[in-house]
Amino acid sequence: MAGGHLANRLSRESSPYLLLHAENPVDWHSWSEEAFERARREDKPIFLSVGYSTCYWCHVMERECFSNNEIAQQMNEGFVSIKLDREERPDLDEIYMAATQLLTRSGGWPNSVFLTPDLKPFFAGTYFPPRDSMGRPGFPRVLAALREAWALRRTEVLQQAEAIAEAMREHLEAGAAGPVPDRSAVDAAQAALAARFDPAWGGFTQAPKFPSPANLFFLLDRAEDEEARKMLVVTLDRMARGGLQDQLAGGFHRYSTDGAWLVPHFEKMLYDNASLAWLYAEADRLAPEQGFAAVARATLDFVLAELTGPEGGFLSAIDAETDGHEGAYYTWTAEELRESLTPADHARLAAVYGFEDAPNFEDERYVLHLPEPLRERARASGLTEEELRRRLEPGRRALLAARAQRPRPLVDDKVLTDWNGLMIGAMARAGEVLGEGRYVDASRRAAEFLLAKLVDPVSGTLLHAWRAGRAQIAAFLDDHAFLICGLLRLRAATGDARWQGEAARLQAEQESRLGDRESGGYFAAGEDPSVLYRPKPAYDGAVASGNGVAALNLLELAGLTGEAGYRERAEAALAAFGEGMAGAPLAHVTLLRAVPRLSAVPAPKRDAVAKAPIPGEADLEDEAREVVEVVGRLGPGGESWRTFTVELKIRKGWHVNANPVGADLVPTSIVPVLGKLRGVRYPEGEPFGSPANRIPAYRGQVKVEGEIEHPGGGAPAVELTYQACDATRCLPSVTRLVRLQ
Repeated sequence: MAGGHLANRLSRESSPYLLLHAENPVDWHSWSEEAFERARREDKPIFLSVGYSTCYWCHVMERECFSNNEIAQQMNEGFVSIKLDREERPDLDEIYMAATQLLTRSGGWPNSVFLTPDLKPFFAGTYFPPRDSMGRPGFPRVLAALREAWALRRTEVLQQAEAIAEAMREHLEAGAAGPVPDRSAVDAAQAALAARFDPAWGGFTQAPKFPSPANLFFLLDRAEDEEARKMLVVTLDRMARGGLQDQLAGGFHRYSTDGAWLVPHFEKMLYDNASLAWLYAEADRLAPEQGFAAVARATLDFVLAELTGPEGGFLSAIDAETDGHEGAYYTWTAEELRESLTPADHARLAAVYGFEDAPNFEDERYVLHLPEPLRERARASGLTEEELRRRLEPGRRALLAARAQRPRPLVDDKVLTDWNGLMIGAMARAGEVLGEGRYVDASRRAAEFLLAKLVDPVSGTLLHAWRAGRAQIAAFLDDHAFLICGLLRLRAATGDARWQGEAARLQAEQESRLGDRESGGYFAAGEDPSVLYRPKPAYDGAVASGNGVAALNLLELAGLTGEAGYRERAEAALAAFGEGMAGAPLAHVTLLRAVPRLSAVPAPKRDAVAKAPIPGEADLEDEAREVVEVVGRLGPGGESWRTFTVELKIRKGWHVNANPVGADLVPTSIVPVLGKLRGVRYPEGEPFGSPANRIPAYRGQVKVEGEIEHPGGGAPAVELTYQACDATRCLPSVTRLVRLQ
């Protein structure tokens, strides 16, 4: 209890963002059937507020509106209020941000959306002040108007909701399928970047400027081209010298509010630092004189110091504000700089870090930056760059010590699988190219943590979020794609085949839960009746598109294993967005990165006559999965070999073909996802069919037993193939991933 308020329902949540609102006088719900049913029962619209822990304006609205007793009373009387952490539910965030963008032509957080009880939006905005100001209506006025509209103009409201829902569906629909584009689309993406490139400061927009790592990885792939290399190197150099990089402790802030990367929005996100550390480590070979390796090390050392949990998982973010003031922890007054430094160090650092001129931030404060590269400053002083760094070090440490005495921004300490996958890949790859074993060790430790703590112990399903010993929410496409990518980088850095096996196992789960068997590509999330739409993300944003990374993963697995199925699924994913890629190449640069790689992986030989698709085959495959229940169990064994059992419970009236079965039928069979199997024992089938055409079959409950080579670090898995038949027909054969628990 605080401020006279009892804790509300959000006190039961683990998200730091939701817990921030746990003592509001608002009668908050989390996203739940309980909230939906209450809205239907009480005939009230839903107010959905979406934000995240390090969002500055989310904090402002929490203080100004949600902590206000009178506003809370309005909310409680007229609405069912739901608070959502966008980082826990990126699928819902994408859907309802689409509504806000359609209604307001802009977006941002907090995202404030009003829904009918069947979850269709009819009004939206972002931050609302407690009273009319800044050209925005006050939140009380918005609440009163919408409550009146719901009571007196219900038909109009419902019609609006239906129209918006249809527009959202079209907006979220995957780009049209078409042939996989040729390299001309890849060239067109580079030309589009070149047309937007800022040659003075780097980047591809005016203020505000975001790092946009997907564009930079695209240019890294094409670094043999002089134009691509120049755009990449200039952008990396200007970002590293600006206030976007924390010049004292390392690590990058979220984005720059100006065109020169000088004044950032001060939150630090794990995903930005993962992508940028990876890029700087890779780009060092292209321009070793730029000091990119030092930037990569500083970034990863910051992550190890400030964003690594005690069990090895990487934490999500650091807030932008302290005591309600954005950037207070990172910026300096002239007096603070003089008090923190000796006169000699002050003179030495002032020119290097840009505080010999007028203050460059609000309230007469300085954002430290490098007005010119260190190598040029060193040359002008008759020093080597390394000598200059040594002379700057006492002053840098003094400023860090002074900064450490300030109130620290809050850390969002939840562990997210997708962002951890990015950092696992960054640590592994940077450790490999920079020769830093400690980064590879951190990558390995984080991977072991995720595979131990973020896998459902009953179903074996990968999970999305972990905090305070609690893992939850079935994994999204980005979780699978980014973690698989990270594990493949860890395999390359260590030579340990275990990580390739874990990647292959997760890829099989991704196919099963998220794959679009009809059209190719992958849905953002599993099926959920409380979610209006099931989009297939193709566009790049703050991070690369999940489908683009998935296509790259599949092609890497195809090259490592020689299995044609991986290449076929990659090609299908690219074809699923083929027309969109050709028509808007700059929006699909990660998918386009896969186009030349597809050409480099040999296509499998095909029969002269291709099989025609069978109408309704996907529905028949679903039926085949439903008629057989499968459970995998892991038994005892030695260090590397363990016994296992796969149990099939076959619905009454059905059978599956035995092993062996003979003729041209598909036998029930089990193959490993990684490693080897030995001593696999299939039960003897019982005769089925007419005397003239009997086949061995399994009915009821049967077990397949054997031993599996298991290197540890997560549940091993096998693939089970079977064909189910009844007395009149046989369904298509299916292959299922079976985790051994």
